[in-house]
Amino acid sequence: MKRPVVTHFFDEPTNTFSYVVQDPDSRACAILDSVLDFDYAAGRTDVRSADQIIAFIREHQLEVEWVLETHVHADHLSAAPYLNALLGGKTAIGANIVEVQEIFAKTFNVGGDFSRDGSQFDVLFEEGDTFTIGTLEGQVLHTPGHTPACITYVLGDAAFVGDTLFMPDYGTARCDFPGGDARTLYHSIQKVLALPERTRLFLCHDYKAPGRDTFEYETSVAEQRRANVHVHEGVSEEAFVEMRTERDATLGMPTLIIPAVQVNMRGGELPPAEDNGTRYLKVPINKF
Repeated sequence: MKRPVVTHFFDEPTNTFSYVVQDPDSRACAILDSVLDFDYAAGRTDVRSADQIIAFIREHQLEVEWVLETHVHADHLSAAPYLNALLGGKTAIGANIVEVQEIFAKTFNVGGDFSRDGSQFDVLFEEGDTFTIGTLEGQVLHTPGHTPACITYVLGDAAFVGDTLFMPDYGTARCDFPGGDARTLYHSIQKVLALPERTRLFLCHDYKAPGRDTFEYETSVAEQRRANVHVHEGVSEEAFVEMRTERDATLGMPTLIIPAVQVNMRGGELPPAEDNGTRYLKVPINKF
């Protein structure tokens, strides 16, 4: 089994890990879950996080074949269009993006100029689809529950799980966003934990569980099976659903959910400019 070269990039304001994943036998690579910096108070975007990825890729003379998303993020804006324009590569997400687009098109009352068919991405992945990064073969697992469109990318001995799992001491993803479902998440997690024990799991977020001083981004199937505080071996489906439902009821909304979803459901593009040349993001009142 091949061992891809994985380099992480951390955006502390959103607790997000992005990755460059390289084929060990070539210069081919993919970018996963990139971040477009956003100052909510000022309504201003910035590309400093994405530029760090670009600098790394150019320094190592890598060739970008894919710009991948694990799901429509609610905690940060995607920099996929910016990276794609400068570095190339196909953009991709799970095929159930169309369900997410339908849900949030209604939430934000977007007009008919917003396509709800996933056409903002080059490729929509289904369960079991395969793709390549150079000579490295990737497989797609459909792992919904946090959102309907969540997928896990399995590349050699590594799997990129998005928000499905966190570090074992922090647990699992929330399921109370529109289209989320705790029971579905339980079954998705079992799919991930059925991978070989030594599979490296790379996470999209970390929030430093109580008692831990450092941010962590990598764990393993074996560690998750043994020690995940929400879903270790022996935790039943019913117990998980009860725990997750009760816990989700206590959580506040992510700081950037309103701008993030509007941008990310468009593949990382901002809403179109209005007749004065300015782009706007809507704030639905008493909706979330």
